[in-house]
This record gives sequence, C-alpha cells and structure tokens, in this order.
Amino acid sequence: MKNILKVKVFRCDPETDTTPRYDIFHVPEIKNMAVLDVVFHIQNNQDRSLAFRSSCRIGMCGSCAMFINGKARLACRTGVATLGTKELTITPLPNLPVIKDLLVDMDPFFEKYEKIKPYFIPEEGRKDFCSVPEGLKERRLIDEMLECITCGACYSACTIVTTNPEYLGPAALNRAFCLIADKRDGGGDERLRIVSDSNGIWRCHGQFNCGEVCPKKITPTWTIQQLKKRSVFKMMGIHL
Repeated sequence: MKNILKVKVFRCDPETDTTPRYDIFHVPEIKNMAVLDVVFHIQNNQDRSLAFRSSCRIGMCGSCAMFINGKARLACRTGVATLGTKELTITPLPNLPVIKDLLVDMDPFFEKYEKIKPYFIPEEGRKDFCSVPEGLKERRLIDEMLECITCGACYSACTIVTTNPEYLGPAALNRAFCLIADKRDGGGDERLRIVSDSNGIWRCHGQFNCGEVCPKKITPTWTIQQLKKRSVFKMMGIHL
C-alpha cells in the first residue's frame, strides 16, 4: 500500500474571496517525489484551479519558490522524503502580494532589484571588458554571490522587508555588491550611493534569515556587511 501524504494548501483568489482558506488534499507518495510533483498531482488529478508558478524543474529558474512546512524553499528541489513527515503545509511566499493561491506577484521584488541598476555599466574610456578569470582574487570574492537565481526566498524570509516594504532587500543588495566589486564596472559610486540610503544596507540587522533559506547557499548578510564597509570607507575618502 502506498504512503499517503496529507497536504494542506493555502487557497485565496483576491478577486472573489474575502478571506483565505486551507484545503486538504491526500496525495500518494512516490519514490524521489519532490514537493513540485505534489502540487502538480493536485492540479492534474484533484483540483484544476490550483494556481502556482514553475518552469525549469531543475532548481535554476527560481520560479517555484514556496513556503513549505514553515520555510521558503524551491518546490522542485525539495524532496518529500527530506521533510521527515507525511504532512505538508504549503503557502505562498511571505512579503509578496498573493495573485492566487500559491502564486505571488514578484513585481515588488524586481522593482527593488531594478533600483540598484543590476546590469554592467562600462567604465568610460575602458576597453578590456572580457570576463574575469575564476582564479583571480577579485573573482573569488564574488563567485558564490553570482549564483543568485532571484527566486525571492531571501526576500520573503527577511523580517526587515516585513516591517519596512521600502527596504531594498537581500537579493538586490547582493547583486549590487557583485557589480560594485567588479573593478571594470563604472557604476560603483552611484550604486553605493543608492544602497547607502535610509532603505538600504543600514536597515539590515544581520539576522541571517536570508542565508538560511537561500537554495544556492548564498549569505546576503555577509554581502551587506561588505557594502557597509565600503560605504564607510567611501565617506572617509578611502578607496578599496
């Protein structure tokens, strides 16, 4: 007899529902089953109206991030067996507006991301824009941080975002550091000014919530500390 999973799923359609609810589903567990398989099974076999987002299924796009058993995770990379229970509670990511059910509006997240100018800005007069070799110290400094897939897990786990919706958030600040640390980029001073305002790096309380949920094992708290150091040095006239 197959093991049966009891799955509690957040349901809400803001256009028609006055209050959210939880629906209970019973799903047969199969070997190597991921949580994304669970929600697909519900949608395909029990409730076609269940809304959620997914794409690559290999942990690269970040689109299937959900709040699973009390923690932000990628549904495609979270094995049911690793949760150690036959009862699952799946809700949408916190700190983001709910479009429907498990589907959240990522616009607030990407609006913050865009504020730090998350693209390479060529330094005026410089022509050597080739990639930085992996072995160089400059590259090793940011190697881990480049793995960000903008899934929003860190943003959803950040208590500062919860209390201050204008806070730029861990992902945006992590990206800002990657570009500021690149000596070929010409937008470092402007970005440092942007992240050093009242809704930037100085809001971070160093609680490491972001690092605990990152599926790529990035620690934005460390990155933010580096930005704080650079901001102070900039005010003192010291150039790194």
